Amino acid sequence: MATFLLGAAAGAAFLKYKTMSEEEKEEMMEKFKAKAEEFKTQANDTAEKAEGYFEELMSKSGDAMKDMMESSEGFLDDLFKPKDDTGGDEAKA
Repeated sequence: MATFLLGAAAGAAFLKYKTMSEEEKEEMMEKFKAKAEEFKTQANDTAEKAEGYFEELMSKSGDAMKDMMESSEGFLDDLFKPKDDTGGDEAKA
């Protein structure tokens, strides 16, 4: 159904284009060119912003990992390093 409607819209647009004068066609093409240039500018701006955003994200995540590793290092040491408790209750048992 959507293909049929899209085809009908394309046909109607083609018919309208064919019935336009040369001046109207040129004006429409200039509008399309201006709109395409606007989209291109917006896309370039967005790409630059995204690059800055990802650089900032990488630096912040690196700092967060450093902070997390500092606090987790002590936890892992306590968890996996053997205790130096030789005079405990185990010798009595």
